[in-house]
Amino acid sequence: MTLLRASLATLAAGVLALGLAACQAAPATQPTAGATADSGFPITITHAMGETTIPERPQRVVALDSSYVDATLLLGADLVGYAQYRQDPTHPFAPYLGDVSAATADAVNVGTVAEPDLEKILALKPDLIISAKVRQEALYPQLAKIAPTVFSVSTGPTWKENVVLLGTALGKQSEAEGIVAAYEKRAAAVGAEILAQRPDLTYSLLRFAGEDTARLYASDSFIGEIMADMGLPRPASAPDTTASIFVSLSAEQILQADAGLVLVSTWQPDGAEGDASRAQRTQFESNPLWQRLSGDVLEVDDGTFVASVSIQGANAVITKLAEHFGVDPLA
Repeated sequence: MTLLRASLATLAAGVLALGLAACQAAPATQPTAGATADSGFPITITHAMGETTIPERPQRVVALDSSYVDATLLLGADLVGYAQYRQDPTHPFAPYLGDVSAATADAVNVGTVAEPDLEKILALKPDLIISAKVRQEALYPQLAKIAPTVFSVSTGPTWKENVVLLGTALGKQSEAEGIVAAYEKRAAAVGAEILAQRPDLTYSLLRFAGEDTARLYASDSFIGEIMADMGLPRPASAPDTTASIFVSLSAEQILQADAGLVLVSTWQPDGAEGDASRAQRTQFESNPLWQRLSGDVLEVDDGTFVASVSIQGANAVITKLAEHFGVDPLA
């Protein structure tokens, strides 16, 4: 760490000379007015940790959250470093991304989301670091000394806005906004096709994560926003919350998850944690109340429907639902 501190101190002096200091305490997570894709550089971004000036169009991006890994690839930027978010390091990128081998050939694993390796990040010489306050707030001052660093407040509730935030930092705000708009148009069109078949359709998503209770995902969750974009509602009687992304349900409360379509996902890492999730699901499914669920029960991929929190993941959700209902996935 002595070498790292010395390197960071040297780099910090250069950063200060270029005026790349990140200011403190700004509540908004949005680009400063006037900072558009056509305005050129330098630009100043207002974000969760303050303001960051980016002197030139970034060419080398380190993404320290999975949603920003996806967004970096989505926007065609050079991903040079990423925080590991999948258990198998030999397959570090999610299947729903498709073949990204060419785009990630030189990308370096810089540690976990919880503990990114600052020395590895420094060695990559990034010109933009992107992540979220909820992920690495304590590390922000050190990261900001390595390169211009932009943080959203969170990753889940603001996943679409975060694509635009990164796009703005890359000088691609208009492109990012267009991608989000295209996703929303597709979601609405496929949702309309599904509702043409099932006008009264409602949905729920129930997740097993090895706990005493199951998780019924709320309206403010990732899946909740996708379904809202598709025009597919939760049952009016379903328990909901704005304090969290899910409501806890015991096995005796399982009928509160009933809907026209009951999506079921299971968190299944290797080892004891995955075993606990599978055992919990078996326990719930063996409860006589499970047999009283009246809707279609559809098993879905946990990494896509719950954890992806990205445009690519959302589009994969839409494709899966279109296949289930036999409608045009492109509508």
